[in-house]
Formats: sequence, structure tokens, C-alpha cells
Amino acid sequence: MAAGAVLGGPFLGVANASLKGGPRPGSGYGILRPVPDARDGKVRLHLPNGFSYRSFNPAGEHLADGSVTPGKHDGMAAFPGKWGTTLLVRNHELNGPGSAFGPEETVYDPAARGGTATLLVTGQGRVLRSAASLTGTQMNCSGGPMPWGSWVSCEETVNGPDIGNDFTGGDNSLLQQKHGYIFEVPTGKAATARPIRAAGRFPHESVAFDPHTGAVYECEDNFGFPSGFYRYLPPRDPRTTGKLLDGGRLQMLAVRGKENADLSLGQRPGAAYRVSWVDIDDPDPDFAPGTSNATAMQAVGSQGRAKGAAIFSRLEGCVYHRGVVYFVSTQGGATAEGDVAPSGFGDGRGQVWAYDTRESTLRLMYESPDSMTLDLPDNVTASPRGTLVLCEDGDGGNYLRGLTPAGSIFDFARLEPVAADPDAEFAGSTFAPDGRALFVNIQSKVGMSIAIWGPWERGGF
Repeated sequence: MAAGAVLGGPFLGVANASLKGGPRPGSGYGILRPVPDARDGKVRLHLPNGFSYRSFNPAGEHLADGSVTPGKHDGMAAFPGKWGTTLLVRNHELNGPGSAFGPEETVYDPAARGGTATLLVTGQGRVLRSAASLTGTQMNCSGGPMPWGSWVSCEETVNGPDIGNDFTGGDNSLLQQKHGYIFEVPTGKAATARPIRAAGRFPHESVAFDPHTGAVYECEDNFGFPSGFYRYLPPRDPRTTGKLLDGGRLQMLAVRGKENADLSLGQRPGAAYRVSWVDIDDPDPDFAPGTSNATAMQAVGSQGRAKGAAIFSRLEGCVYHRGVVYFVSTQGGATAEGDVAPSGFGDGRGQVWAYDTRESTLRLMYESPDSMTLDLPDNVTASPRGTLVLCEDGDGGNYLRGLTPAGSIFDFARLEPVAADPDAEFAGSTFAPDGRALFVNIQSKVGMSIAIWGPWERGGF
């Protein structure tokens, strides 16, 4: 399909988004003002009038099971608890060898420091219960909720004792297991700490489940190299098994009629493509001694590109909503006049793509016109009304920004700069099941989670 073609189905609601870039009035909530945290009075967020928030469970605080809350709070999802409470499952994006933080039954690799925590909270951020739920993993970046009540956590790495050290210089020979997988974390019990190896060993960022086909869509964030968009087809439908089984088939998206289409580049307004899927023959490759980390990072994606798969820049958050998987290319697009290209693969300030799972059609929903409008979007979720919440990981001030189905982008929250931590960012946005609270994380040296509440009906969320 040629770029700019008119699409039907779920795309009718987003068709204008890629045609009308830039902020437009009428969808936001008004001017952002500093608001004190209900927990301790410190200003951490700037919000519109009428909104309040409370931070909770900072790094270093003990969980109820005796574990110490790790840092680097990242991807997160919300599930219904009893009596209007919310179960949150939250990632911790810790790299490098070290001691696993949780009880023995939750540990995959005793020498890895990342994982997930599960918390039962109120809509105003009061913690009722907390525990480690998956530990001994690495670089747990984002993931995705499954409709049977599980979170799938993603490792954004391929570290292991079988390959060379990564960019941090951590000693991979100390690790006891291979990393770079997805793990299922049930909300009602601890995870099995077993990876889904057939879903690939590559730098995973996030996943989204399609309830119509049973496929799990996967985003790859390969910082310095091309990234791909994948789908995992389990051997049995998880809607009947109640869990995600290993042993399925991994595939990578390709554009029909255009081998290795480079979608990381700036796109024409309304760009749309028919797609196909190519099989990955060896989703969990073995590596010869001395293989470099850079080679291992590209091993799975290179198989797909050898068959014509499309090229993206740093695919980070993704979310399923009403027949469409929305996913974010953090550095996709062209470099705007006056902007500087970010480091890593990709020269733009962000794209949002929409994949129609029934029509096998991909459309550019939005491309950032400049860093002031949208700067390196990362995690994403959808509001009850279908507006996307984009967490920025930009070079300047970081915002939570809304992108409506009609293409209007607006500022909802600004992160107060964190002292001595210029890399602090938003992550893990997720609405409570009843839609009354938005939970989000501040990923910083002393990360924490936050509950935000207020007059949602007044704006685009």
C-alpha cells in the first residue's frame, strides 16, 4: 500500500494524527503548575489545576516480604484488586552482576539484580501489600499485561556467561544464566522464573497481547543498531491455557513489496503499509566463546532482516487497544531544523506506529516535528477513552504527554528535575482498572511510584 492511502477499521479514529503534527488546543487540561507530593510535601510533578498525587515505595524501602525495593523503577501494569484496590506489577531495570533481591523461589539467576515487585495499593497510592515477584533477571525494562491476569516482563539485554561484556563493563562471566528473554509474572503468585525462550533472545522492551489471534507482539530496543517488531505465536492459545507456553514460533514484521524497508527514517504524512511476517529460524541462538555483545545483540534481528524484515529505530513501549497495537519508535523520524540528532540508532525525536492486527496494516500515527513538541517517547499506555499516554525520556525536561485519536498532542505532567540525576525520567504509566488513577514511575537513582488523581473528564484522557 502506498503511503498516504486511506484505511478503514480501527484506523478511522487515528487517521488525522499523522497528518496534523504539533500541539493543538482543546484536548489538554490546562497550564501545568508545581504541586506538592501528598506524602511529604516535596514538589516532584507539575500538573494541571485540580490534580493531586502521592509517591510511594521508593528505592531502598522494605517490601512486606522483607526484600529491599530495588531502584530503576520502569515498566508497570495495573490489575483489579479487591474492594476497588489495584494490583501493580512493576519492573526494575538493573544491569550488571550482583545479588538477586528476592526470596529464593522467585530467582532465575542468583547473580542478577533486576526483576519485578508486586504491590496492592489504593487509588491514592497507599501500599497495602508488597512483595518481590520475579528476581534474578536483568534490565527489566517494560513488558505488557495479559488478559488472564499476568504481567510479561522483558529483559532489555542479551548478557550472559556465554558472551562478552556490555556497554556497562559488568563482568558477564559472573552470571549463571543467559539473559535477553521474556518472563511471565502472574498477579496471584510468584513467577516461575522460567524464560519463554522461543519468544527470542534479544534486547526486549515491551509486549502486547492480541486477544483475537492469541499472538504476543514484541518490541526490540537495540540502542546502537536496527530494531525489529516481532510477534510470538504460542504453541497453544494462552486464553485457554491461562498462561504463556514456550515452544511457539517467532516472526518479524516486513513491508510487502519493499525489502528491508527503513521505517526509522522520516515518513510522509499518513504513511501506511501492508505487512507480512517472516519466520525467525533460531530465536535462541548459541554463541561461540568470545562472541562480542554487539554481535549477540543483533543475532536474532539479523535473521529477520536477511529475509527482508523492516528496520525501525529503538522500539520501546507498546499497548493493545481495540484491535490496534500502538508502539513507539523512540528515535524514529527526521532531525528537525534546529534540533540535534540523539546518540544511538535513529536521528529523530520519536514516532508512534499503529498496527491493525486484523488487517495486517501498519500506519504512522504520529511523528514528532521537533524536540519541544515530543522528545524521545518511551513507555506508552492507553486511557479508557483511547488517548495514548507517552512517557518521555528526553534530553531536556521530561513530560507525560497525551496523544488523542484525533491527533492532538498535549502536556499533562512535567517532571521536576531530580537533584544530581539529570537522567531521571517518567516510566511505567498505567491507569487503574476503574480509570480513576494514573500510576507512573519516576526512574531515577532513588526511583519511586506515583498515583495521580483528579478531574479526568475535563480533558483528553
